[in-house]
Amino acid sequence: MNAPTSTIEIETAPNPEFAVILMHGLGADANDFVPLIPELRLAGAPGVRFVFPNAPEIPVTANNGYVMRAWYDILSFQGINRQVDETGIDASCTTVRQLIAAQNARGIATSKIFLAGFSQGGAMTYSAGLTHPDALAGLIVMSGYVPSQPYIESRASEANRRTPVFAAHGTQDDVLPVILGETARDYASARGNEVEWHAYPMPHSVCAEEIVALRAWLVARLK
Repeated sequence: MNAPTSTIEIETAPNPEFAVILMHGLGADANDFVPLIPELRLAGAPGVRFVFPNAPEIPVTANNGYVMRAWYDILSFQGINRQVDETGIDASCTTVRQLIAAQNARGIATSKIFLAGFSQGGAMTYSAGLTHPDALAGLIVMSGYVPSQPYIESRASEANRRTPVFAAHGTQDDVLPVILGETARDYASARGNEVEWHAYPMPHSVCAEEIVALRAWLVARLK
């Protein structure tokens, strides 16, 4: 799996002090969450560079081999314990590390970089964030899950054992049942992460109340 073919970057102010690397969900692309930025109403807060990478296009086994943008292959959608390709997760974690290093080279320290994602992008946020060797500013997981606890355990980073996590999920989610989000929440909490958890009566999506809560959590950490 190769590095993302492209990224979209949007800065909320000149010379941003912080960065948010936000990964889209399965089958979506980098444009998916660009409309989130104005809804977060970050005017007046320290500048943030939002980085939206594109996942590579790969055949997804659980979708009959259909080629789509995906951070890793999913072998089965059945049940709570989904079968995933850990090699693909590892390759995308390498990509995330490259994206972080690119921001470091432009003057933003890892301690001021947030990883974020929706759905499979949220799964990558847990996977890359909890294994990154240097402490991140925080993790933002929207309707996501932990795709492989053994993957994280074998590569766990002490640097991110207490990194704050914002996690939200829909109680009516029929794509990733809320129990997947709750299990991820409990796993991160047990590791030592401070998880701010929100559940909303919504399907596999993002709602206005979630954006309000995310804004409050994010602004509190843009210091």
